[in-house]
Amino acid sequence: MADLATRIKELKNLRRMTSQELSALSGVPLGTLNKVLSSSTKSVKTETLKKIADALSVSVSVLLGEKRERPKKSGANYGFLKVASVTPSLKLGSVLENVSEIKNRISYCAHQRASLITFPELSLCGKTVGDLLFNELLLEKCEKSLVDIADFSRDYDSLIFVGAPLRHNGALYNTAVAILRGDILGVIAKDCLSDLGDDKESRYFAKAQNKNREITICGRSYPFGKKLLFKDRDCPLFKIGAIIGSGADSLAPLSMMHAKSGATVLVNLSSQYETAGASRQRREWVKSLSKMLNLAVVVSSAGKGESGTDFVYAGHNLIAENGKLLTETNIFTENCAITEIDLELINKSRITGGEIDECLTDGYDEIEFSLPLQECELTREYSRSPFIPEDENLRNEYIEEILNIQAEGLIRRLKHINCKKTVIGLSGGLDSTLAILATCRAYDKMLYSRRDIIAVTMPCFGTSERTKSNSVDLADCLGVTLKEIDITKSVRQHFEDIGHDEKNTDVTYENAQARERTQVIMDVANEVGGIVVGTGDLSELALGWATYNGDHMSMFSINGSIPKTLIRHIVAHEAKNGSSELNRILSDILETPVSPELLPPSGEEIKQKTEDIVGPYELHDFFIYHFVKNCFSPSKIYLIALKTFDGVYEKEVIYKWLESFIKRFFAQQFKRSCLPDGVSVGEISFSPRGSWVMPSDAMRSLWIDDLAKVKK
Repeated sequence: MADLATRIKELKNLRRMTSQELSALSGVPLGTLNKVLSSSTKSVKTETLKKIADALSVSVSVLLGEKRERPKKSGANYGFLKVASVTPSLKLGSVLENVSEIKNRISYCAHQRASLITFPELSLCGKTVGDLLFNELLLEKCEKSLVDIADFSRDYDSLIFVGAPLRHNGALYNTAVAILRGDILGVIAKDCLSDLGDDKESRYFAKAQNKNREITICGRSYPFGKKLLFKDRDCPLFKIGAIIGSGADSLAPLSMMHAKSGATVLVNLSSQYETAGASRQRREWVKSLSKMLNLAVVVSSAGKGESGTDFVYAGHNLIAENGKLLTETNIFTENCAITEIDLELINKSRITGGEIDECLTDGYDEIEFSLPLQECELTREYSRSPFIPEDENLRNEYIEEILNIQAEGLIRRLKHINCKKTVIGLSGGLDSTLAILATCRAYDKMLYSRRDIIAVTMPCFGTSERTKSNSVDLADCLGVTLKEIDITKSVRQHFEDIGHDEKNTDVTYENAQARERTQVIMDVANEVGGIVVGTGDLSELALGWATYNGDHMSMFSINGSIPKTLIRHIVAHEAKNGSSELNRILSDILETPVSPELLPPSGEEIKQKTEDIVGPYELHDFFIYHFVKNCFSPSKIYLIALKTFDGVYEKEVIYKWLESFIKRFFAQQFKRSCLPDGVSVGEISFSPRGSWVMPSDAMRSLWIDDLAKVKK
């Protein structure tokens, strides 16, 4: 217990914490904490140890002085790389204490299974030590400390970047030192020196030379320069470039060079002082850089241990990937930002984005290493509705853009063929509702009369009073022309013609109604000199949930690239912004179960509910997004779905519908291969004319087998 108390006291003092502050931060009562610190208790509960360790940003194993067992290499990593960006509790100029703190943070992050750990610029001594950088004692201690940290790293499977001042050929350089399992891999020199604010770097440091060289640290030589990349020979997608500093404009050229040379991860050792609004600018810079270069950016910032004589330092750590901020720390804290970056997703963005032309830039050296990427528990968040912006203001703006794109696409078609009339099969469901709302918007833009929009309701065996009533009310509220054509007799005549028993409610029974409806609205369009506006959506196309040459076909598909979950939000948006009567009608449509209404209802209740048959659209839209847009394997989709829908769906349910999605997606491609025209409004489209190209006879076995392995 004495060793435990000593370690807690050392960490507490290093972080300048009083016992009262540690008690408040950890939630451990002060009396209990004092007993631990005085070694007057024989044992400490595991829960208490965990609270104290978390408050001190270390692992329980560090408190207990235990060595970490090296994990085995995972066979199911899925390209996830756990990374950590750290702001240590700095003591300005006190190299030994800073080294001790860095070691503790390495241990903590490694216990969180971080394969990459970054520290701020000049983290060994502090960025603001001023002319102490000329002091031989400080420089010598920093150099020797790197060997000490390297020796300490032997027990950890983490690539570590530490900031240090190092001498070379009579000049002093601001460097980032890459360390892995007892060895220094290489030293990156700062390229762009700053003399703004309290940064008088040209007073102390030499600028990195254009050509890589070697630098000596405690008698050994290591690669040295600004054009160094570090590549995992077992995982070529894991290739790291480092930049030092905080000037967005000055760092951009070197960042681009790293990316063009194949870097998928960019670590930024930073020491930007804080001003009002700087954190927002920093956040936007990191997101835009990661998006522009199709990579992950890991920023580690100097914190409040730096000198506050003229400025303060915020310790703002950020991790972004492909334009998305994955995690960040609060400013004016000394915490770790830890999450997973997805190397497979980055690589996919590189292949399809076309922004980065990967060709090794002249003068670059690649330093290979071998690091077992660990299977890590996912902490990064995935949206349950990836097609829908989470921010309400952005969502409203996005929906307005979609409605206008739909409208403009239809306007272009009508103007081109000199047509003023459109025909829509209005069922009282979500899809046909959105189609007529978008068509009304197009007519308003053209100053055409809405009476030239012909809404056709075609009741048959499965039509409920609720959906029929909503169709009539919606058409009346929107001011369009309504035609009611009961197709019951014609479908029965068709059954008689082909010899089908009406009591047999099989696929023939269902599809005969769908095809009859399509025939009717096509003929109505011919009669009025108009075109049929299709109502089918992206989710139905992915699942093949459409009758071939029935609702599958139209003369212009206005909803074809909009998933079902997004359609619901668009209709809700129009309900909110419409009249009280339109709000009433659309609200009831939103509450009506999704159904093709091809089977007779049970009284007032809709008998045939689509999601009971094909599965929840919430799940399928999630699958579509990650399978089509991100090109994830089914087993990877299953992994992230388990986390995203934890507590919503059981794992067996997720597996069942994911397997069903894969089977249906491959089997129903022939329907997508002959889709009518329709503008693309979102990130995904199944148009065979360039948006989605896939043979109808592609085999699904590879993907089914991949999913099946998760059961093992």
